[in-house]
Amino acid sequence: MLKHRSIRPVLLLLLAQPPKAQRGFSQLKASALLRTPGGEALHVRCRLLSGQGQPRGPGLRTRLLVTALFGAGLGGAWLAMRAEKEREQQRRRTEALRQASVGQGDFSLLDHRGQARCKADFRGQWVLMYFGFTHCPDICPDELEKLVQVVRQLEAQPNLPPVQPIFITVDPARDDVAAMARYVQDFHPRLLGLTGSAEQVAQVSHSYRVYYNAGPKDEDQDYIVDHSIAIYLLNPDGLFTDYYGRARSAEQIADSVRRHMAAFRSVLH
Repeated sequence: MLKHRSIRPVLLLLLAQPPKAQRGFSQLKASALLRTPGGEALHVRCRLLSGQGQPRGPGLRTRLLVTALFGAGLGGAWLAMRAEKEREQQRRRTEALRQASVGQGDFSLLDHRGQARCKADFRGQWVLMYFGFTHCPDICPDELEKLVQVVRQLEAQPNLPPVQPIFITVDPARDDVAAMARYVQDFHPRLLGLTGSAEQVAQVSHSYRVYYNAGPKDEDQDYIVDHSIAIYLLNPDGLFTDYYGRARSAEQIADSVRRHMAAFRSVLH
């Protein structure tokens, strides 16, 4: 009886430990050697502490893996449906813009190097085009800088086709070849400035539904040209594909151009 009473405090001490400590005890061998205060050796079985004989279900890692795979499957299906919906919306928008007959016909202008340019010269290229004038105090520089940011973002992805940036003046009286050359060099080395006679500029502006009107001159003979503000996107077939107003950021425009590139199928081949 003395032996059992001596062992009992030890067992109670073991069982009173918190679960974390008990797990530590469960790592003992099936039979551990304890000694009583009297020095007598006693064998104590650890089956109760090790949890042997209890049914075991799937491990935590297995359950987490199954849950993660199930969630990934649902997420992938949702992303695929969303991408398909966006492509369909893009297709409908492109078709609606095409039916508006924007950018139809050809044009004949001079670039900032004095070389004659027509619409066919840009066939096979993606084009971002902006109409403005070199004496514009703020809006035109801001929009051209945004256009250039879009081009640079797309240039940073070598898997994408290059985009040709174009600036067409709506103020041919002041924006001759030399003025355009001075102006475009401050933005991007590939920015192409186009100008021409008053009739040529009127023709291309009318083709893209661009409104412009020169205001009254001040005492210095300076004036402001009121005009439409939009960046136009042309696909490699030379067809007007989309346009972007002032509210659209460079990041939003770049994303839109990428989607158009991914969905593009030539209708000329």
